[in-house]
Amino acid sequence: MRSYPAAKVEIPELAGVQHVFVKAAARVNSRAENSHQPTRERERRMRGFRDSQRTRAFLSSFGPIRQHFALKRHLLRASLYRKHLAARFASWHKLTNVTQSPSTAW
Repeated sequence: MRSYPAAKVEIPELAGVQHVFVKAAARVNSRAENSHQPTRERERRMRGFRDSQRTRAFLSSFGPIRQHFALKRHLLRASLYRKHLAARFASWHKLTNVTQSPSTAW
């Protein structure tokens, strides 16, 4: 900082201390900030929940439903992924007694 020479004059013990300039440029902190992006995204999504009881009720049902449809896509061939997803949608429709998909209802 520019104020260091003035501080060194006032404090004689600092006179012999070598100062190392630290680069304070843009994007120096990017790695730390990028590691928090998933957390920030969840926080943005959770802002819509005002009532903690409704939040808990939603998340308690949303978690298992999401896990039902969350396949490890990167481990599957496209044809196998479609087959697994179709089977999971069929079991979902059977469980919820839905006769048609929401996209065809409109």
